[in-house]
Amino acid sequence: MSTSDLSFQNTSVAFAHKSNGELNKARWLFRSFNYPALLTYGPAMAKAAVFLGLKFTIKKTIFQQFCGGENIKECDNAIQNLAKSGIGTILDYSVEGEESEVTFDATCEEVLKTIQRAKGNTDIPFTVFKTTGICSSAVLEEASHVIGQNAIVDIQLVANALSVENQSGWKNGFARFMKLCQSAAESKVRIFVDAEESWLQAAIDLMATHAMEMLNKEQAWVYNTLQMYRHDRLAYLERQVAEGKCHYGYKLVRGAYMEKERARAKAMGYQDPIQPNKTATDADYNRAVSFCMENHHRVAICIATHNEQSSLLGTELLNKYQLPKADWNVSFSQLLGMSDHISFNLSNSGYKVSKYVPYGPVLSVIPYLTRRAQENSGMAGQMGRELALIEAEIKRRKS
Repeated sequence: MSTSDLSFQNTSVAFAHKSNGELNKARWLFRSFNYPALLTYGPAMAKAAVFLGLKFTIKKTIFQQFCGGENIKECDNAIQNLAKSGIGTILDYSVEGEESEVTFDATCEEVLKTIQRAKGNTDIPFTVFKTTGICSSAVLEEASHVIGQNAIVDIQLVANALSVENQSGWKNGFARFMKLCQSAAESKVRIFVDAEESWLQAAIDLMATHAMEMLNKEQAWVYNTLQMYRHDRLAYLERQVAEGKCHYGYKLVRGAYMEKERARAKAMGYQDPIQPNKTATDADYNRAVSFCMENHHRVAICIATHNEQSSLLGTELLNKYQLPKADWNVSFSQLLGMSDHISFNLSNSGYKVSKYVPYGPVLSVIPYLTRRAQENSGMAGQMGRELALIEAEIKRRKS
């Protein structure tokens, strides 16, 4: 099938994996995102339901739509169901907001388990972690500040530039970071380093760059994530690739922290790091895709987007550069439970596609689920598009 034959409007392909009951449940869920009060009070209601012994109500609704299970084993059904349609799984341990050295160690060990689960398993082409899951936000914030202030490019210089109280936290966090990346590379498993808030990102970028230069000798195992709603990311990408120190890996996203970023910049009186509008974000995203594809001999890319135009651009550039579809060096990714019309139609056309499959205890994953629901309601047209496609498929099946 050629690019010209690819259609994201083919709902029979997009939802072939869903039963009528599952489609109706998804329609109900996406309709509920249209009620602001539910998004405001939903997290507290969900926690109350868990405490009252009604966890199944959460697990059978929003949790089931966006998560694979409470542990890796429970994700087996999602992994197998996606694999039937040629879609890979990215196991994403999605516990958020818990900070202690004990928790950081436990999270590190859990991510190591995802690497072992992925080792030698073609159904799990990537693993992923958030640096704030293994290192204190306060430590990353100070490290990012001193890195920017002193233009530090040698990661070995960071620890001594930090306050005494944060030096051990940095060393421990960096050790965990490298442990995960080294384990992935040794296991021949690709690993994504997720992007976070701009005031934490310089430290994460430096760690990711160090890991890439150490481990991406023959191909990209470690991928950094670039949020293209930041106006400085395209220049960062171009500058880094120009250095030519290794094989580079990038997961390109638009971003997830825009309102928080704008509010903090205004409150603290510094330049807003966010693009002036969506048009500028879209333009830089597509330029980044094009740049990575132009440099495909030393850049691996995951086009991680729910945007149809950017996804089509990726397929067109694969064709332009005569690159094989069946190669994970150029792939596409979406979240579980969202944009199935993109994921399943791409896979049906022979492209490499993966889905983020979050997992974790229901109560601990509620912050993640809340963010997913709020992003759905906030993205221009996202919730309406999901709902319209689901309703179109339900209508098609009835006709």
